[in-house]
Amino acid sequence: MKRKGLKKQGGCSWVEIDKEVHFFYGGDNSHPETDKIHRVLKEAERKMKEELGYVCRVSFAMHDVEDESKEANLRMHSEKLAIGLWLVCGGMERKGEAIRVYKNLRVCGDCHEFIKGVSKVLGMVLVVRDANRFHRLNGFT
Repeated sequence: MKRKGLKKQGGCSWVEIDKEVHFFYGGDNSHPETDKIHRVLKEAERKMKEELGYVCRVSFAMHDVEDESKEANLRMHSEKLAIGLWLVCGGMERKGEAIRVYKNLRVCGDCHEFIKGVSKVLGMVLVVRDANRFHRLNGFT
């Protein structure tokens, strides 16, 4: 790919909150609410570990990265950041609404498990549209 001047498309996710669309890219720290997003995601992951036995699936991380940073890289996937912003912006108070996240690439297995766990632990409906399908995860069932 490098010889031909081609570049791999980066992962991008977006979520609409109060009629404003917020975009996130993998590893993105540019959003003004970044610190709050990471705190709320860390808390959700803690709850999932306690209640569901969730473990970060590092087999989905990039292979050419040190083992210590694989979990950190998975925590920075764009769809997780988009869900984190929804929660920061009062997502828990919007119990009747589903979180709708859109992604330009496929959702990795770790993110799918994370989204499923968040849905169960928080009792929310999450809909993630990726490049191939809709993932509708209903924490109530």
